[in-house]
Amino acid sequence: MEYLIDDIDRAILSCLAQDARLSLKVLSVRVGLTSPSTAERVKRLEERGVIQGYGARVNLAALNYSLQALVRVKPMPGMLQKVDKMIQNLPECIECDKVTGEDCFVMRLVVQTIAQLDTLLDGLAEYAQCNTSIVKSSPVKRRLPPI
Repeated sequence: MEYLIDDIDRAILSCLAQDARLSLKVLSVRVGLTSPSTAERVKRLEERGVIQGYGARVNLAALNYSLQALVRVKPMPGMLQKVDKMIQNLPECIECDKVTGEDCFVMRLVVQTIAQLDTLLDGLAEYAQCNTSIVKSSPVKRRLPPI
């Protein structure tokens, strides 16, 4: 679904993407509108589903999740839905995409130890082939494309 947004909506989205905790007053000043006009714009963006939520960026290492892994998952024949459900139920899976190609899923796992990663992957081994890469660093964090 395509959403028509103007330059003011883009400015609002850009400001909120940088700091979702901006007060309405500060946001209004930055985009050049009154507080009520800005509030109405934000409300419309939320109602149209352009803004889908607000959240905190958390330092995973501070929670003792020192390892991340990208796992390509290829379910065994007839196991696609079971593997899909298993992945959705893994709390250590912080992101997963269903993809085209030889693999069906690419997921990002966060773990505290290699042993924990082994245990998670062992749980999938009966139902899927997994190809795992350990993340060394993330030079580009998840971000918005040009708005």
